[in-house]
Amino acid sequence: MKRPPRAVLIGLGVVIVVGGAAWAFWPRGGPAPLTGYVEGETLYFAAAQSGALTTLNVERGQRVEAGASLFQVDPGTAQAQQERAAAQAEAARDRAADALKGQRPQELAVFQAQRTSAKALLDQAEADFGRVRTLAAKGVYAPARLDQARAAVGVARAQYQETIKRLDVAELGAREDQASAAAAEAQGAQAGVSEAAIRARQLSPVAPTAGRIEDVFYRPGEWAVANTPVVALLPDARVKLRFYVPETEVTRYRPGGSVRFACDGCKGGEAKIAYVSPRPEFTPPVIYSRGNRERLVFLVEATPAHPRDLAPGQPVEVTRK
Repeated sequence: MKRPPRAVLIGLGVVIVVGGAAWAFWPRGGPAPLTGYVEGETLYFAAAQSGALTTLNVERGQRVEAGASLFQVDPGTAQAQQERAAAQAEAARDRAADALKGQRPQELAVFQAQRTSAKALLDQAEADFGRVRTLAAKGVYAPARLDQARAAVGVARAQYQETIKRLDVAELGAREDQASAAAAEAQGAQAGVSEAAIRARQLSPVAPTAGRIEDVFYRPGEWAVANTPVVALLPDARVKLRFYVPETEVTRYRPGGSVRFACDGCKGGEAKIAYVSPRPEFTPPVIYSRGNRERLVFLVEATPAHPRDLAPGQPVEVTRK
């Protein structure tokens, strides 16, 4: 069999190489997927007061629903503070109510007796003055004796008026400014009760939303320091996708728009764009594309429709919807 000429073989090889290169670099039907990863914003829960951890209701990796109790720090001190605040508030309310009242009946009885006694002394002084005036007119008593009797009447009348005023004051409540001060004191004491109740509730926090427990830092019996995290929770609502868009394509991505994503070991789905960075940056070293790496890219964040099965750090591929 006669072999083909050498020129034919060379031409055939060139056609194959050119065709292969054209196939490799020919634009595909859709845009190339963008590489990104799953990011999560963790919430840390701590007790407002130091104390022994008495109850731990969750474990690492466990899913919890909104309102689920996470842990309990010994509430003994907080309960004592709450009871003391309640007692102080009750005493302040009693003082405020007492400020609006007059004096007690027994105290009023003393003032009434003083008024009766003063009235009797006044009547006696007036009677003496009448007799002295009659006898002084007949010359039996000197004018000086009449002056003494008249002065005695004046003193007795003044004492009687004093007892009347004293009784009137006793029947009144405290002065307006004193009553206002007592009412303000009672209101402040009630605020102290509310504050103590809040501190007691802070010793047993609950999950504000559904999510997954990322970590547990204390175990029952250990001393939990105030404001030190005891439990870390990753809420579903704080799971997002982060990917980078070339500067030539960034105008196609706007907050409120939608993208599709896929990942190994997950169902993938749709996500809504929540944030587009206003400034470009160089491609992060952890992000590699299947084609050529882009020099300048824009960070985009999107919220997945079903985030509960996604894990932070998980690589994803994103395409425009």
